[in-house]
Amino acid sequence: MTNMISNGSGGTTPCQACPLNSNGHFRELTGKQIQFVSRFKVGELNLERGASILVEGDHSAYMFTLLRGWAFRYKALPDDRRQVLNYALPGDLLGLQNSLMSEMQHSVEALTSVTLCVFEKNRVEEIFRNHPNLAFDTTWIAAREERILDEHLLSIGRRSAIERAAYLLAFLSWRVMRVEQRKSGKVVLPFTQTHVADTLGLSMVHTNKTLKKLAVRDLIKWRDGGCEVRDLSGLMEVAKWSDEAEERRPFI
Repeated sequence: MTNMISNGSGGTTPCQACPLNSNGHFRELTGKQIQFVSRFKVGELNLERGASILVEGDHSAYMFTLLRGWAFRYKALPDDRRQVLNYALPGDLLGLQNSLMSEMQHSVEALTSVTLCVFEKNRVEEIFRNHPNLAFDTTWIAAREERILDEHLLSIGRRSAIERAAYLLAFLSWRVMRVEQRKSGKVVLPFTQTHVADTLGLSMVHTNKTLKKLAVRDLIKWRDGGCEVRDLSGLMEVAKWSDEAEERRPFI
């Protein structure tokens, strides 16, 4: 992976010009914080859809902030059955677990082509030692991931199949609209029905039938590029879920 990291002048994004820092969804970094992150960042990594970013059991030297694109976290059984844990969008931190434990406990794969800001995991302690505000932000990001997994576990355990699907599509659409600073419009989620099945814990046949029920109501439309969400409020109603009040969120 080291050979794939660009840290020269050829196309890397200066932290001072980071598009996330000028995005109203994210909490703006101060000048001193930008200076530290600029030193903390060792380069950028560009990967194509389907590439592995982190692999369960590995001891990677790096952690990442997703700058552009989508990724997903998953765990797999020995027979290759997998459970998608959640999805990562721009601003999300990947590999923090790897920084605090001896090895990765899950894998991360690029769902689309991605650009990642690369950080050396052995410098995480420096954040907590010298930059308390960034340390709080890092803790906030970890706590938020836990909250997302709580809701996902509720879906797997207690929501019906159609409620599970509606929640997943509604929640991801809600996240996209906030990251893209949109108040309305249709959202296309760039995954396949296999990804949906692996997220919901359903068979492909059951997943396909469930998604057809949502399509019949004109809440979604499946197309080559993924799932087009046509009626976010309708999906939220089916899922019995309301969107969350969220202030400007931190990123590293």
